[in-house]
Amino acid sequence: MDKIGFIKKDMYNLECSVNGKLRNHDVELVTEYFMAEQKKNEAFYFKIEGDGDNRFSRCFWADATSRRAYGFYGDVVVFDTTFNTNRYDLTFAPMLGVNNHGQTIVLACAFLSKETTESFIWMFEEFKKAMPGGEPKTIITDQDAAMSRAISIAFPTTFHRLCIWHITSKFSGKLPHSAYKEYWGEFQKAIWDTDNKDEFDAKWNIVVTKAGLTDHPWLSSMFDLRESWVPAYARHFFAAGMSSSQRAECSHGFFKQYISRKNSLMDFIIRFERALSHQRQKELVADHVDAFEVAQCILPMPMNKQMATLYTRTMFQKFEQELIQSTACFLELKTEDASKVVFNVSERKNWETRVAEVVYVKDSDHASCSCKRFEFVGIICKHILALFRRDQIEYMPDKYILKRWKKSVKFGLVSDANGNEIKDSADPGLLIKRSTMSRLAADVVEDALMCEEGCELLSETLKSLRVKLKLLKDGPSNNEVGGSSSQTQYMKYPKRVRCNGGSKRVTGAKEKAMKRGIRHCRECGHIGHDRRQCPRNLNTPTSPSNNDESTPIDLSDPLFDEFYRMHGPTQ
Repeated sequence: MDKIGFIKKDMYNLECSVNGKLRNHDVELVTEYFMAEQKKNEAFYFKIEGDGDNRFSRCFWADATSRRAYGFYGDVVVFDTTFNTNRYDLTFAPMLGVNNHGQTIVLACAFLSKETTESFIWMFEEFKKAMPGGEPKTIITDQDAAMSRAISIAFPTTFHRLCIWHITSKFSGKLPHSAYKEYWGEFQKAIWDTDNKDEFDAKWNIVVTKAGLTDHPWLSSMFDLRESWVPAYARHFFAAGMSSSQRAECSHGFFKQYISRKNSLMDFIIRFERALSHQRQKELVADHVDAFEVAQCILPMPMNKQMATLYTRTMFQKFEQELIQSTACFLELKTEDASKVVFNVSERKNWETRVAEVVYVKDSDHASCSCKRFEFVGIICKHILALFRRDQIEYMPDKYILKRWKKSVKFGLVSDANGNEIKDSADPGLLIKRSTMSRLAADVVEDALMCEEGCELLSETLKSLRVKLKLLKDGPSNNEVGGSSSQTQYMKYPKRVRCNGGSKRVTGAKEKAMKRGIRHCRECGHIGHDRRQCPRNLNTPTSPSNNDESTPIDLSDPLFDEFYRMHGPTQ
């Protein structure tokens, strides 16, 4: 330790000094960083905009890996904003997806100073410019008016699904306590245990009528929005099995392990990239497992072995569970005509018998189920698998194998709107060269340390080599896009903003009680304290009773000082 030359306090002071020098150059650093990334890989996309005072207001970026991932998994997007990620209180807005392992991936990111419809439209338009393949099929968000309007304008053909978890969590606060306690179980059955629209409408109306809430405004508004959040209405659209934005909440929690509200924009970018690399490393590990290992099959059936070789391990396990459960399903012929055959597929679960309806269309040779699991998750359901077992179909038809869940989904090429191929940021050739040269440099340093002349020779050689490499890097011209700050006009750092949903100071029960009104003591009737702090109980002289309207408030009471500090003199 005595050879280091500094202590922890010196490191802290240096960090404060550097942060102070860079405070007014935050936007400049971020812009140059984005330009450098774009120079490394032309597929890196970013856009920065300022307000009328040329002050940073919003930015959007997506690297090549994210853009390429959208080409494979862009059918479903989860969007949610989060706060407390930077010192300017800018809203961080990542757009997330799901890969073929069922893992969360980042498709794009943005910083917004305002959560308005115009800001969201700007972000979604930049998203469409950056991403190949057009609009997503489904986007899942919270119930936000500005966000909903922006999605309807920017993504007119996309199904907008509202987070069912956020809606159902509001029942306890919106309904009367007695009604919620008595009828919440019936509301849950109506929401989750219905497969078709008419059945949900009937059960919902029965529960609302029984609870005497037919005129409840919030319940009426949720019923009007049922096509956006109720499973019986929304399961017709593919959403990779997601019915809520909880995946975004978990992702926010993961990234906030690396960042804090004290970060500058450049600090955030560096820390975020570090977290993103850790997230992507998990995907690489899963890819490696699927490339060199084959999942073990519980059922020795040809179809099970077929899917083990095609699907990733996570998706195969979901399929295998459906296949196992299909052995407990019983088919019963309901109707048959020249065009189709209808079966009732029954299953005993939790002491209840549930029946699904499977329709087989003869002309198209296609089977569909009332549970809509294949349409919603992309994995064939146990009810259709029971039909396949009855008809002795040993191998899964190609029409029921979703490409996005296959191991080979990323083998194809992805091109942008101009037809240019989007390649991954990580170049294996560069990594190999870096590793080779690092080993060579380490060996040279070890040899030079053996004598003083060797150290001097290596030092002079490295200095000369560094000058030559700098000339080679800069080239004959200095008119590049990513020039120095003296050649480029940068925006000012952003103003600190207050966005909807930002952190608020947590108030205690005592403070909340005081906000509802000045407390009256039940012991003496005096204003400004309760029975526990009453001077009469403390054997001290009591203040005059409050029964006399002319009795003034005791300004010396410390509780009155606390109330005055919070509410001001107007109260």
